[in-house]
Amino acid sequence: MAQARDIDPSASPLDYYSFELRRLREEADLNQAQLGAIVFCTGSLIGMIENGRRVPTRDFSERADAALGTGGVFSRLVGLVLRSQLPTWFQAFAEMEARATHISSFQPQLVYGLLQTQEYARAVLHAGWGEKLDEAVAARLERQRILSREAPPLVWVVLDEAVLHRPFGSREIMREQLDQLLKFQDRREVRIQILPFSAGQHPATVGAFTVLRFERDPDVVYAESYGSAHVKANPETARDCAHRYDHLQATALSVEESAALIARVREERYGDHSAPDGRVVA
Repeated sequence: MAQARDIDPSASPLDYYSFELRRLREEADLNQAQLGAIVFCTGSLIGMIENGRRVPTRDFSERADAALGTGGVFSRLVGLVLRSQLPTWFQAFAEMEARATHISSFQPQLVYGLLQTQEYARAVLHAGWGEKLDEAVAARLERQRILSREAPPLVWVVLDEAVLHRPFGSREIMREQLDQLLKFQDRREVRIQILPFSAGQHPATVGAFTVLRFERDPDVVYAESYGSAHVKANPETARDCAHRYDHLQATALSVEESAALIARVREERYGDHSAPDGRVVA
């Protein structure tokens, strides 16, 4: 059993979660091992979460709610906990992204975070030398929950063709990621276009940017650099970026042509091409 430490529930969302887990477990007259057996984990994991040394997952939170009869306390808290694990400079954007009604993003290097698979996200975050990798991946996947809510935002993403060819992780990870992009064809609220190499010069050579639109608030433009983010609500900047995005959409392949290109790259670059002896060949 992990040695208990004093927790200040007001210090952070994780500390509040940890404090409440211990309090409600003790109210239920369960030790850590007993609760662990009920929610299918070890007692030591319960102890680490109660001591604020391990970030809980959404799955764990739902099982803890059921085991302790909390009425969904931990399922509601875990979103705040996971968001608090995002880099400080990114948290404000994540909050705005969750409130947006329209999201328009241009990505020349990576698949947009809302569209990433778990393993692709892990490879991207690992490449960036991120700390607490498991927590960072969980926080990124938590952002994607906005796509499954009752009224999801309209998400329109333009990816440079280079994104399809730049491998993060193994061939299998990239194949799964491109499969994920193709599955979004069935989602009316998600549209993906590819800006092909043949487009040549375009008005977004400065880099990635995202425009958020809200029901009542002004549009916001987001861009980031190493270890920092730039969020601007200046109307002139928003209009300029919206105009650039319109140009990108007009230059990019159609949604249908983009899906065909994604499928072709998936097969030609990441397909399971095996020789008779089982070796993978290019």
